[in-house]
Amino acid sequence: MSSTGPRFDSLGAATASVGGRGGFLRPLMWLGGLIAAGCAMAVGALLAVFTAIAVAVIAVVAGVVMFLMGMASRARRTTGGPRKGRRRTDGDDTVIEAHKVDGTWVAYGWERSGR
Repeated sequence: MSSTGPRFDSLGAATASVGGRGGFLRPLMWLGGLIAAGCAMAVGALLAVFTAIAVAVIAVVAGVVMFLMGMASRARRTTGGPRKGRRRTDGDDTVIEAHKVDGTWVAYGWERSGR
């Protein structure tokens, strides 16, 4: 796309290729383009820094969550929390005594741990 059409005549671009000296606004347009490119690079660098900070914060928060999850899991294992799907293996405590009273089974001598 050339800049010698009638659209650019008012800016002095037509004399740039003919006279060799360039138009009056040619250096100003070049300077404006240089400033715009510098601003675009600065905004891009700033956005890249903000993105890097956001990724770092997400990584730190995820690390803290994983650490707390590990500590909770370790505490649950050491205190003997609820055991879903496991059989009790503490010997005589697995056999309980129950009687039928008025059509309902009632167990004696058995308490849930942790209550």
